Amino acid sequence: MSTDQAIVFTVLVATLALFVWDRIRFDIVAMLALLAVAVTGLVPSKDLFSGFGHPAIITVAAVLVISQGLVNAGVVDSIARQLGRVGDNPTLQVITITGVVALCSGFINNVGALALLMPVAIWMARESGRSPSFLLMPLAFGSLLGGTMTLIGTPPNIIIASYREGDANFGLLDFLPVGATITVVGLAFISLVGWRLTPRREDSGTGKKLFSVGDYVTELRVPEGSDYVGQTLHDLIVDIRDEADIAVLALVRDDDRKLSPSTHKVLRAGDVLLVQTDTDNLQSVLDRADLELGEPDEGRDELEEGDARIVEAVITPDSHLTGETANRLRLRERHGLNVIAVARQGRRLKERVGQIKLRSGDILLVQGQEDSLSNDLREIGALPLAERGLRFKTERRTWVAAGIFLLAIVSILAGALQPPVALVAAAVLMVVASVLDANEAYKAIDWSVIVLLGAMIPVGTALETTGGAELLASQLFAAGESLSPGLLLAVLVAGTMILSNIVNNAAAAILVAPIALSISDKMGIASDATLMAVAVGASCAFLTPIGHQSNALVMEPGGYEFGDYWRLGLPLSALVVVTSVPVILWVWG
Repeated sequence: MSTDQAIVFTVLVATLALFVWDRIRFDIVAMLALLAVAVTGLVPSKDLFSGFGHPAIITVAAVLVISQGLVNAGVVDSIARQLGRVGDNPTLQVITITGVVALCSGFINNVGALALLMPVAIWMARESGRSPSFLLMPLAFGSLLGGTMTLIGTPPNIIIASYREGDANFGLLDFLPVGATITVVGLAFISLVGWRLTPRREDSGTGKKLFSVGDYVTELRVPEGSDYVGQTLHDLIVDIRDEADIAVLALVRDDDRKLSPSTHKVLRAGDVLLVQTDTDNLQSVLDRADLELGEPDEGRDELEEGDARIVEAVITPDSHLTGETANRLRLRERHGLNVIAVARQGRRLKERVGQIKLRSGDILLVQGQEDSLSNDLREIGALPLAERGLRFKTERRTWVAAGIFLLAIVSILAGALQPPVALVAAAVLMVVASVLDANEAYKAIDWSVIVLLGAMIPVGTALETTGGAELLASQLFAAGESLSPGLLLAVLVAGTMILSNIVNNAAAAILVAPIALSISDKMGIASDATLMAVAVGASCAFLTPIGHQSNALVMEPGGYEFGDYWRLGLPLSALVVVTSVPVILWVWG
């Protein structure tokens, strides 16, 4: 082993250890790895940041923008609206919703497809009187399977395409024979057998919601002579924040009811505040503040009238809410969002809402303005779950967005434009056509993934140029010299799959692709076959909630624990390996 090889292996081992440790963000870890290969001279200075201009990076960014445009235009909502007609049969529900999410994931970001259909899955489960857990894990796994079908379905496919030897990268539908086969077989298994392996959570199995707003709604009146007459609602909230935990849901003045009122609203004598709190906190408010107890609100329906809405939303893994409190973030003042309650691990937390340190996966009961709620939740890094009264809206821009996307697909299939050019053009056209504005386009791009890819591509190149990939391939060749090409591909799929369950799947693809190419040279297997094996393994992380963001997003709403995933994920992973290898050999071997 040469000195350069020893250095690159040390960097990679340290990088993988930091990925698994998960105390430092994965994009920061990737940048540390890039700096390490720069300082040690493994990558020349002129090539150090070449990864950020790689066509794969541009393609990933464009796909994320296009996905957001299709979401804004209601394209997937138009499909999801039909799902309420499938009835209460559990097998039919599973096969329908996993089939739809798989189809959508083939052409838009799979996390985006999951986010759109997760509220539908929860609503379907609750309407049927079942736990959402029986639908959410199949939904997440279906989104991963669907992403394997096309070049743009998942970042690992885009990365693998760039490693193909020769003049042409893999085309848009070159992944379809293998991806469609494992998707159909995987969905059949999930729908007929697999969903029965998911855990049942009795807390949600009755069809009840985590939160019950009506039981805690009370009226407080501002009397004549109160110290708060002439002061703002913000002044009142600040004064009582240390004594009690309440959420102001509405302000009633004469006959005017203002839902989710601004904290800058100046209070007048006779104003009635509709607040959400429990009896202990209510008594603390009455003792501390110069307010009178009014008549309790009769129900939730009246609360929901007007232009405000109450939804349940899950905090995403990359949200800036993680580790912070609602009070510190000033969500009401900055975003107009009223956090009413927080649930964790299937139970509503009884602490003061404003002082709860939020975690990824927490479910928030949030009140906000109808016209801006979706954007506000996206800005804070939260995804809406089953709303109180599931609603779908079809935008006029649906056909415009769908037309732009289809035009890009046709131009790629016809060979008129290369995928990066066609997809960037589609993203720009969606902004020009006002399907989404420029700010939304920039926000749609997951910059942490862009940084990860841009930093890891030169690191993967260093593994190849130092001969490290060839050295690993030689060791694997010596260990598996007696193995048939089929068994070797199975080992490659399974090994990449295991790695992608503990590190980011794009990083797994970057690290294993050079090794796969060296194996193909040593064993005489077609390089296309080994690259396809890596693509499948990198995209099918079914064993842990940290393997993919889709798995992490359903963990809290489904009430899953870390060890629940392998119950369905292990047989599904084995099925993917057994199914994919013969197809890879037949098509690419």
